[in-house]
Amino acid sequence: MRVIAGAHRGRRLVAPDTDDTRPVTDRVKESIFSSLAGRVGEARVADLYAGAGSFGIEALSRGARSVTFVENGRRAIEALRTNLDALHLEGVVVRRRVEDFIADTDDRFDLVFCDPPWPLASSDLQRVLEAVRPHLEGDAIVVVTRRASDAVPAPAGLRIDDERRMGDTRIIRYANMDSP
Repeated sequence: MRVIAGAHRGRRLVAPDTDDTRPVTDRVKESIFSSLAGRVGEARVADLYAGAGSFGIEALSRGARSVTFVENGRRAIEALRTNLDALHLEGVVVRRRVEDFIADTDDRFDLVFCDPPWPLASSDLQRVLEAVRPHLEGDAIVVVTRRASDAVPAPAGLRIDDERRMGDTRIIRYANMDSP
């Protein structure tokens, strides 16, 4: 696992020593960021189910204004902080359940990465996405990674802007329906 592009291109990231997280492959991450083109620079980003922070760190490397990393696992948080320290990057690290963070925050985001554990039911993911929607700026994008065989959530207020499969991973990009 490494940073694909930007100021920290090529730098390796550590992954937590646990079965609770699934590091995203460089190929999947590269596909996602290529599809986002110029949307990352200056964006306020949320990295939900952050794990070691691969998506948020990639966004910071590419010029994101800020990243809030939300993760509940102790080992994942340790790996995330190690990665941020090694790259001399700053981000807000929140150790909470994603659902609790969303319920309590007033923050608004331009870009949200949601890479939940694959056992998370599609109905639970749909509730998370619907709870995130009030925290989105008008033209915000939400990128979700799922197991390719899992059902695709259809959250109210979000529309599928792009969907693709890469091996056993499905990438779904949602656009805020408030977008012009």
